[in-house]
Amino acid sequence: MNRLFFALVFLGFLVTAWHQMAGVPVVTDPSPMQILTKGMVDAATASVTLAMGLVGVMTLFLGLIKVAEQGGLLTILARLIRPIMVRLFPDVPADHPAMGAMILNMAANALGLGNAATPFGIRAMHELDRLNPHPGTATNAMALFLAINTASITLVPSSVIAVRASLGSHDPAAILPTTLFATVCATLAAILSAKAYQSFFPLPTGEPTANETNRTAPGMAPGGEIPCDEGYPVWVSVMAIGVLLGLIPLTIVYGKLFSAWVIPGMVTGFLGFGLLRGVRVYESFVEGAREGFEVAVRIIPYLVAILVAVGMFRSSGAMAYLVAFLSPLTTPLGLPAEALPMALLRPFSGSGAYGLMTAIMQDPAIGPDGYVGLLVSTIQGSTETTFYVLAVYLGAIQVRRMRHTLAAALTADVVGLAAAVFICSLLFPGR
Repeated sequence: MNRLFFALVFLGFLVTAWHQMAGVPVVTDPSPMQILTKGMVDAATASVTLAMGLVGVMTLFLGLIKVAEQGGLLTILARLIRPIMVRLFPDVPADHPAMGAMILNMAANALGLGNAATPFGIRAMHELDRLNPHPGTATNAMALFLAINTASITLVPSSVIAVRASLGSHDPAAILPTTLFATVCATLAAILSAKAYQSFFPLPTGEPTANETNRTAPGMAPGGEIPCDEGYPVWVSVMAIGVLLGLIPLTIVYGKLFSAWVIPGMVTGFLGFGLLRGVRVYESFVEGAREGFEVAVRIIPYLVAILVAVGMFRSSGAMAYLVAFLSPLTTPLGLPAEALPMALLRPFSGSGAYGLMTAIMQDPAIGPDGYVGLLVSTIQGSTETTFYVLAVYLGAIQVRRMRHTLAAALTADVVGLAAAVFICSLLFPGR
């Protein structure tokens, strides 16, 4: 991210300097350097204004998610996918704490609860490491878990919807079907690629190292269990997966008809679910809204940094040169050059991609409801910061040999990107 940030700033300055020295500026007209300066100041101001506008929408969505979480929706999702998990991870005992932690991590990701998903994920890695006969080397279970984690089926991309709403989108929830489709495709690719690649990256052939069976995740007593109830019967889980997959064609065909109902229905449904489950919905909503306010304020420095850098890159004319060069190559594939930087940045930096997505949709020529705006929103909501996830999760247990983990995760990223382009081209042609 450091190199990307400096590269955008430096290239913007370099192109502007070339324009300044190559041309003869008219005294009454703004010079290229003056245009660049104005673009920087305008971008910095717009980033803070955007963050302030985002506060209200972010508090709304995180308040609703908190009500659903305290109502036990996370546990319900965990019980639904448990029978599938024990078959995906045959090397992990069904009653091992690692299984519960992985299930809760995936359920949290499905609801867009990134803050809750990360602690569960780190705990899962610690528990998987207790089963690892070769400490320092990623096991097949670790590689598969991280590949699925980077793909992560997403039912509610709440933060992206919040940004779209704050930018004046007429249909901020339009990305629900595209995000669901892309994440399902990416997750299937993650599973298949992790299973396929593991034979090309064998485990060490030497004698297994005696693992410390009393090693535990942070904050847990030795042998501590992750709270996760027994799963539902297999047929219930299969039916739930079938319903999820069935939603994809339904949202593709009828998405435009009910997309306007999504946000009002989500508010009513989540609050009603919490009330039926005995949650004090007002207090829970306020607690989640407080977290949403803190998140919105916390991203201001990131927005200022990336939007100023992107503003310099655009004001200098460098963006126009890049678009002119790449457009003939990527546009026929459904990936306009304006969206290409987003696709390349997303696996490296979540905050950078978040800011870049915002900057792209702020462009009056693009907007949040044009094809490019919908595409970058889908890319943001349906892919993960792969290198960050691998660094944090593998670093937490000091794994140095990741084997096929990165290959499987990047395969899921590529498939997710291709699926996002395909479904947006299908649903939003000509926008």
